[in-house]
Amino acid sequence: MLPMKAGPMFYFFRVSILVLAFLSSRGHAAISVRDDAGHSVVLQTPALRVISMAPHVTELLFAAGGGEHIVGAMNFSDFPPAAKSLPLIGSNNQIDIERVIALQPDLLIVWQSGNTTRQIEQLKRLGVPIFFSEPRKLDDVALSLIRFGHMLGTAKTAQAAALAYRQKLAALAATYGGRPLVRVFYQVWDKPLYTLNGQHIVSDAIRLCGGENIFGALTVLAPSVSVEAVLAANPEVIFGGDQHDLADAGINLWKPYRSLLAVQHANLFTVNGELLARAGPRMAEGVTALCEKLEIARRRRHLSHTN
Repeated sequence: MLPMKAGPMFYFFRVSILVLAFLSSRGHAAISVRDDAGHSVVLQTPALRVISMAPHVTELLFAAGGGEHIVGAMNFSDFPPAAKSLPLIGSNNQIDIERVIALQPDLLIVWQSGNTTRQIEQLKRLGVPIFFSEPRKLDDVALSLIRFGHMLGTAKTAQAAALAYRQKLAALAATYGGRPLVRVFYQVWDKPLYTLNGQHIVSDAIRLCGGENIFGALTVLAPSVSVEAVLAANPEVIFGGDQHDLADAGINLWKPYRSLLAVQHANLFTVNGELLARAGPRMAEGVTALCEKLEIARRRRHLSHTN
């Protein structure tokens, strides 16, 4: 049988199919974002099953409106309260890869500094898109919210959260940014003695408040330092976390060193490490507390000069 000659209806039908295919492809356009390691992460559709590999990532996902899409999380993912009921897939020491596979994620968000190279290599072999999260500046928290919202299809909620966070930081910068400089030692742990360098997000918080990290120039992100090095730097303020164990001296270890400026002026302050060092929207609260305590140190400086 000879093929029928193509008529006007044939061409109309063909064009209609092409138009519908084009519109359909536009409606399901790939989502592409750049992660904190500089990699391009591409998703064909918004992620519906996400595994969070760090506590700060869990907080960011909830704040970005994606809490219902988290199917698994790393240990210590305890905020917001709903995060405590998430299935755990491991710790910073070990991941249960079989459980990860069983949860059928379509996106993995890992913490470059908190997850080991071995763990990340295991996850890469699964063939699931991986986003590396490593906020180093305060504004990176806002950028993370926006990127997560884009990947999860919750852009409106994420953008609102980012705006609220940025407004809080802008108000703090306007209040404290121009204040006299205060030299700071930030103590992460006392046995052994650990601090943070200038590349860590906590140092960015210190800078916003008009402070200077005395070990900011060190190359290691979380270096071990000696008591002698702290004494030689003679910081005006020492920050440390809350004392959870009576066996840990915390910032009290500095009280016998009366030559320290921070001891002379009673500028040994505790800070909530979860608010200040966990890179989520609650950092705005942690930075507020940090700025207020640096301002106390400035007032004490003035009082010591008048006595």
